[in-house]
Amino acid sequence: QKQFAESGGTLVQTGGSLRLSCAASGFTHASGGTFDMYNMGWFRQSPGKVREFVAGVRYDGDKTDYAESVQGRFTISRDNAKTTVYLQMNNLKPEDTAAYFCQTVAYSDLTRPLYDDWGQGTQVTVSS
Repeated sequence: QKQFAESGGTLVQTGGSLRLSCAASGFTHASGGTFDMYNMGWFRQSPGKVREFVAGVRYDGDKTDYAESVQGRFTISRDNAKTTVYLQMNNLKPEDTAAYFCQTVAYSDLTRPLYDDWGQGTQVTVSS
């Protein structure tokens, strides 16, 4: 069973930076493929709002996609040897406050999650 453990969220001031990590497990050939065969994405959800796409990265790390609201401030990357995805967040704004989640995403659309089973997420709070 694929699982994700997000970490790195905390309280930060406006303009600050954070690096989130997502440690993935359960990716095997028997379960459908190893980690380096999957595109990955970060999503976020604020209270009372629907979960939204933040950033996506192709299985080999060579292609990325970002929500317009974070373009130029956030950078997604991955380390397939460590089965981990990262989200570097710079110049944080109060509107970035949310719980952040990682998930496998579609092969043809980095913004679309493949499954609906989510981890615990990691909370990012940006104070004004």
